[in-house]
Amino acid sequence: MTDAVVRAGRRYLPRGWTDLGRQLLIWFGFLLVYQLVRGLADRSPAEAFHNGLRVISFESNVNALYELTFQRLASQSHWLSAAVSWTYWNSEFTVVGLALLWVYVRRHDYFYRFRNWILLANVFGLVGYIFMPTAPPRMFPSFGFIDSHRDGVVQLAANPYAAMPSLHAADALIVGITLAVICKRPIFKLFWALWPAWVWFSVMATGNHFWLDVLAGNLVAILAGVVIYREPLRRRILARA
Repeated sequence: MTDAVVRAGRRYLPRGWTDLGRQLLIWFGFLLVYQLVRGLADRSPAEAFHNGLRVISFESNVNALYELTFQRLASQSHWLSAAVSWTYWNSEFTVVGLALLWVYVRRHDYFYRFRNWILLANVFGLVGYIFMPTAPPRMFPSFGFIDSHRDGVVQLAANPYAAMPSLHAADALIVGITLAVICKRPIFKLFWALWPAWVWFSVMATGNHFWLDVLAGNLVAILAGVVIYREPLRRRILARA
């Protein structure tokens, strides 16, 4: 490593290149394990479709198949259709990855709890995928849902039966809350405060998640947040007592 690169690391990185490499190893190692474990959920397609039908039955009984309304709304506009598709494909890894990098470099004091919150929420989600594989709405065209995924990337990378809980929803909530709190400019605070709702809409409008999946994802994020931030929360509660 040249002197210039070393100096750049000392100047711009909170703990130098070694710690950045360690964080990247943790993150990409987790992604590898995530994909391997997530693949276990596609071994029970019959169970996944049965669980998907159970979700549809529940939502139908409460007259709340909102996903159909969102899909129809998105399909009426080429711009909106493209926007929700982009959001679905990029909100999970691209946005989360860039958010982690930005917090690591610019708000390092918040990084470790932020990282651990995301990791723990995803671990909880993986447990859900294994014990309750669920087919997404797009796999039920007879109910009016649209399957817009036609390319080979989906066949290669996506697990079609990992809908419950929605980790898109969970990670969007975690990123949105964290960045809304630590960003300084009001416009950015507003953007990140609205980000979770936009992602929730997008994953339903693309037929990838039921609203019950989104609700479960949010509960996963909240549960993980309580675990990660239990000490700060406890101190705040005691201070107000």
